[in-house]
Amino acid sequence: MALAAWHPAWAGPQENVAIVQAYFAVISGKPKPTNTLDIYIADEELKKHIGFFEAAFPHYVLVSEDLIAQGDEVAVRARFQGKQTGDLMGIAPTGKTVDVPFIIIYRMADGKIAQYWMSIDQMDVLRQLGAVK
Repeated sequence: MALAAWHPAWAGPQENVAIVQAYFAVISGKPKPTNTLDIYIADEELKKHIGFFEAAFPHYVLVSEDLIAQGDEVAVRARFQGKQTGDLMGIAPTGKTVDVPFIIIYRMADGKIAQYWMSIDQMDVLRQLGAVK
């Protein structure tokens, strides 16, 4: 009896971590075209979020510091690094670079990111851009 081919719905925590690591490697410091995002992300809100920040910080970098997986979720402690050369919520391009820690949790389904929750200190971003003191 032949074994069925592996299916992404059967992914466990280690497979989910590998998907998130591959996703970070593919987008970090590079353009983030829709066809690339579609490979890793099913969540349309996350795609919009990425597009929003890519417009303000083109080719921003994500540095993963810790990944923890349980069940269908992967938690990542990471850093966002980028140079603001585009508009950010009415803040004209400053040319300044930001380096901000954040935590994001991804819920995985069928080998893709299906949902996310993120925590980042937005005031830290604004301070680094010189928009607030």
